[in-house]
Amino acid sequence: MFLNPKETSGAQRTRRGEGPGPAARPAEGAGPERVKGGRVAPGAGSAGLNSLVSVGPKLEGSKCKGQLLIFGATNWDLIGRKEVPKQQAAYRNLGQNLWGPHRYGCLSGVRVRTVVSGSCAAHSLLITTEGTLWSWGRNEKGQLGHGDTKRVEAPKLIEGLSHEVIVSAACGRNHTLALTETGSVFAFGENKMGQLGLGNQTDAVPSPAQIMYNGQPITKMACGAEFSMIMDCKGNLYSFGCPEYGQLGHNSDGKFIARAQRIEYDCELVPRRVAIFIEKTKDGQILPVPNVVVRDVACGANHTLVLDSQKRVFSWGFGGYGRLGHAEQKDEMVPRLVKLFDFPGRGAAQIYAGYTCSFAVSEVGGLFFWGATNTSRESTMYPKAVQDLCGWRIRSLACGKSSIIVAADESTISWGPSPTFGELGYGDHKPKSSTAAQEVKTLDGIFTEQVAMGYAHSLVIARDESEAEKEKIKKLPEYNPRTL
Repeated sequence: MFLNPKETSGAQRTRRGEGPGPAARPAEGAGPERVKGGRVAPGAGSAGLNSLVSVGPKLEGSKCKGQLLIFGATNWDLIGRKEVPKQQAAYRNLGQNLWGPHRYGCLSGVRVRTVVSGSCAAHSLLITTEGTLWSWGRNEKGQLGHGDTKRVEAPKLIEGLSHEVIVSAACGRNHTLALTETGSVFAFGENKMGQLGLGNQTDAVPSPAQIMYNGQPITKMACGAEFSMIMDCKGNLYSFGCPEYGQLGHNSDGKFIARAQRIEYDCELVPRRVAIFIEKTKDGQILPVPNVVVRDVACGANHTLVLDSQKRVFSWGFGGYGRLGHAEQKDEMVPRLVKLFDFPGRGAAQIYAGYTCSFAVSEVGGLFFWGATNTSRESTMYPKAVQDLCGWRIRSLACGKSSIIVAADESTISWGPSPTFGELGYGDHKPKSSTAAQEVKTLDGIFTEQVAMGYAHSLVIARDESEAEKEKIKKLPEYNPRTL
């Protein structure tokens, strides 16, 4: 993927549940505490929103403004599958692969400030400049929040949240979190593993429900495949959902043998604080890292990254393909310091997680990568500079299952191995995949404010301030998907 692929490779470990058994669980009350029931009242406790919010007690959304563009796979029920499930058979031929950027006809005149999807997700969200949340895509578990499980072809307002001002959101494989300006979190979609934080386990919750949490206002969120992370305004991190691989950071993978030798997981059904952060010395000693104040969080399918106030990066969860950056493929049950960024002047400023990989932008602007995008090639076992993007100022980055898209300077850049479905945006009759970073020529002259990526599709906010920018966007093809 890079100019100098001298990666160290380890034996690729992909089988579920390999690696160390469950570590001893700390006694309740001794280690990570759980947040007991109760709901945060809008505005409650917002006095703590000091450093993170500039004006008053309310959280602010992104300052971006522009139009939504989409490219990639839009047959939502087929993404990541060999065939469309029987119960979705009616939708079999809906949605196509869009090989270049398109605008949605139904969004004419709608200005967007945030686009959201996830490396495991076949659904997407957008937040308008007014703070309304819209969703579309796969909906088998109610992850679109419309109160049903009907697939939605084009962005549609979530009526159940229309009275709230939404500032950010996150997508898991089949679940969604939405954050309001008062720091409250709403969740909807699949809840089989407790990933909605509602205190129970149910197959599907198709309408937005407020999570069981009564601590400080929440300011950041991220979703893995079947788990969720939320961060409060004081820099505390909480996790809930499936504990497999130690991905919740509570020193256990939650595995136990149920009846008939079936392996099951002791899921966290309400947010529980991640209390222990560690570093490992060269001689294998484990030392606690005290006073970690979390500033950002990002989740891959089965791993998590956090960035703290001292620009350090911690990672934990599934270790396969080197995605944790510790030069070994062991699962980590608690957040472990990634050594490379723990030096003066070498700290990280941004973090991003892909399905099986991780990225960080250093404080001086260099992009680092570890893990694997193409799991049939060698893995990068610790953070390495991405030579192809040396000297570019990175504004926004997103990962799909194996593709990457980046907004940097005046350009949009993408790369990814075959097979791809148009998410790289190179256009019709052009190469479909690329192992090296390439500029997306179909977006020449269009300034990309922010990028997001689902499993196999890309979303872009195209700036539309000037008449010239509006004209450029207008020249792109309009996508009006067929519906049933």
